[in-house]
Amino acid sequence: MQNEDELGQLRQRVAELEFNNAQLLKINKVLIERVETGNTNKATHYAAFEHSVIMAEQVRERTEQLNQTLEKLRVSNRALIDAIESTSDAFALYDNHSRLVLFNRRYRENWEGSGVEINVGMTREEVRALIHSHAHIEPAYSEDAGNDRPRLVCRLESGRWIQISERTTSDGGVVVLHTDITALKHIEAVRREQELAQKSRVLQHTVDNLSQGVALVNSAGQLEVWNRPFAELTGLADELLNGLPAMDQVFGEESDFAMSPQSRGPTGEPCLKKEITLDDGRVIEVRTHPTPRDGYVNTYTDITERHVYAETLRKREQWIRLITDHIPALVAYVGADLNFQFTNKVYSEWYGCDDEVLLGRSIREVHGEEQSRKLTPYIERALSGESVTFEVDESNGEGEQRYMLRSYVPNISDAGNTVGLFVLSQDVTERRRTAEALQQAYDNMEQRVRERTAELTALNEQLRQEIIERRSVEFRLREAKKEAEMANLSKTKFLAAASHDLLQPLNAARLFTGALIEKHLQPEDQHLAQSISHSLRVVEELLETLVDISKLDAGVVTPDVTVFRVNDLLDNIANEFNQVAGSAGLGFHYVGSSAVIRSDSQMLARILRNFLSNAVRYTQQGRILFGCRRRRSSLVIEVWDTGQGIPEEKLTDIFLEFNRLQSTVTGKDKGLGLGLAIVDKMSGVLGHQVSVSSVEGKGSVFSVEVPLVEQQEAEQSHALQNEVMASSLLQDADIWVVDNDPMICEGMERLLGGWGCRVLTANSLPDLQTKIDVTEVVPDVLIADYHLDDDVLGVDMVRD
Repeated sequence: MQNEDELGQLRQRVAELEFNNAQLLKINKVLIERVETGNTNKATHYAAFEHSVIMAEQVRERTEQLNQTLEKLRVSNRALIDAIESTSDAFALYDNHSRLVLFNRRYRENWEGSGVEINVGMTREEVRALIHSHAHIEPAYSEDAGNDRPRLVCRLESGRWIQISERTTSDGGVVVLHTDITALKHIEAVRREQELAQKSRVLQHTVDNLSQGVALVNSAGQLEVWNRPFAELTGLADELLNGLPAMDQVFGEESDFAMSPQSRGPTGEPCLKKEITLDDGRVIEVRTHPTPRDGYVNTYTDITERHVYAETLRKREQWIRLITDHIPALVAYVGADLNFQFTNKVYSEWYGCDDEVLLGRSIREVHGEEQSRKLTPYIERALSGESVTFEVDESNGEGEQRYMLRSYVPNISDAGNTVGLFVLSQDVTERRRTAEALQQAYDNMEQRVRERTAELTALNEQLRQEIIERRSVEFRLREAKKEAEMANLSKTKFLAAASHDLLQPLNAARLFTGALIEKHLQPEDQHLAQSISHSLRVVEELLETLVDISKLDAGVVTPDVTVFRVNDLLDNIANEFNQVAGSAGLGFHYVGSSAVIRSDSQMLARILRNFLSNAVRYTQQGRILFGCRRRRSSLVIEVWDTGQGIPEEKLTDIFLEFNRLQSTVTGKDKGLGLGLAIVDKMSGVLGHQVSVSSVEGKGSVFSVEVPLVEQQEAEQSHALQNEVMASSLLQDADIWVVDNDPMICEGMERLLGGWGCRVLTANSLPDLQTKIDVTEVVPDVLIADYHLDDDVLGVDMVRD
């Protein structure tokens, strides 16, 4: 370590000389430049030149001193390296940047054959990572080395042991020494084995002299130490126990004698003690005790006598408690020190506590100071040998004030001394209260009868008055209900009639705007026509919705239930809303089904279109999923969206008329709040279950459940539908339109004529007969208004 200090001082001296030399060279360069470029007189230049020469001479002298110092340093380094190489320890030196600058041959030899190659310039972390990556060194333990760093003792892969010591140098570096202590470890191991053998002999001798059976099991589960009582109590042969057998091999997993700290009881709780009854009647107690090094010690004790005595006492106590617990009285025994030694179940329950709580406590603690003062005279009489019976009031465990009939019977020993008291108590509260109540009732019976009679008379009068008032209220309620029903029916008829009358001119206006839109108009006129058509469509939808709700409320809607393939309905709706969703910037995904269902196709389509319209209306971004899934004997048609969602408290309100959510989507039609009301009423008429679930901020799911149809019935219905569809195709059709509104007739003629149809219009059957011979010509399509003039129905006109 002295060489290390000298080496550090030499390095510091060299650094100082190099710094001074660099400063002198800078000064010399500056002086020469000043001499060459200065504007002073020649004497000044010469003086400066002379000074620079002197400085150069000083620089040469300092350089010579530096070279001499470096030579001494090299000599010292060679001596230091020779000393390091000659030492018996592995040596490594790291600088203050934790980089390896020097190591000897023995340090390199430590890692030979392991694939580890140590080079100068590597950091300590790199050396450690390289050694540990080749699993060449295994840390064993650390030794305290005083104020210096601790010494680490490690075992190499070759089996040698080394002690690693570290010391910090004056310049912040670290010196690492590896000392081979293999011989010391071997000597230490031999000495430890001798000590262990001696301890084992002492332990075995101690165990052999115990009256209990003892078995010591190590952490590997092997039986290391056992004694003769262990073999006798468990019935094991010496041949089986010799040779450090495994405990599982000695007993087997199912043996009652096999026990360890990991044993568990029937309910999974830790089990460190159990009793085993042998075939010969002996009882063996087995206990297990964990040792600090993951082993355990089992003890085996013959407790037959103790077990028999305890069992006898337990049975006697059980009989006594069985008898006393079923006595309908409070039974206790108090010793001469006035502490409770026994209480029956009734006694402890009366005071609201367990037997264990009362046992060992004094009468003063159980009954309190005030109650004890009442009992003291009777206790003193009982302790003197007198049996005492008396009544006393006291509170039970629930705080109720009760009356007790108590008896103290002294327990007198053979010597004539009172060694305790038998306490017998009985709750006589009800009996005493009954007697008091009977006496009080007898004294006040007549007064109570008069008062009760007056109360009953007043009560009867009050009841008669209430009956009259209730009849009057009930009559008014029935009248109000009739008025409400009549008003509702009038409202329904009015809406139906008014809506029908309003729809006539609106339909005509729609037909005219439809025909106008198909004309080749200017862009401004085309936009104006489309706006008028859109406004008329909105009004028409509102009126149609009001009519539908009125019809549904009036109960006049009869569903036209048929059997059809669900795809025939869903494909058209999906094509329609695929365009609507695309124009709104939303994705649309459709999952069809080959199932056949039974429903009213128009009403079901109305329900699904309302679902999809709301999904588009309340979804700002994302996509809409429209599809089906089977569920036993029904088909569930669902509409999923990624819209704003519905609060849970409003899931039932959305099905009410004119009730709509506050939409966060701007620029979209907000609706009238009638769509889901119609869905609710139509699903009720069809008998279809409608469901909704939603997560606010994430989206909603609306679904309707319709019944499935068996395959045979589905095939018959499908053939009939194909026949009807094949016969109803329109191409260059002759169409007759009969409507009492001339504007409707004109609009239909323009619209259908624009489609290439031959249209004939009339306002009644006679008017039609004047235009064509209806008995000879048959049209392809006949369109008739339901209500014609003079109370003529379109259905009757068609039949005629």
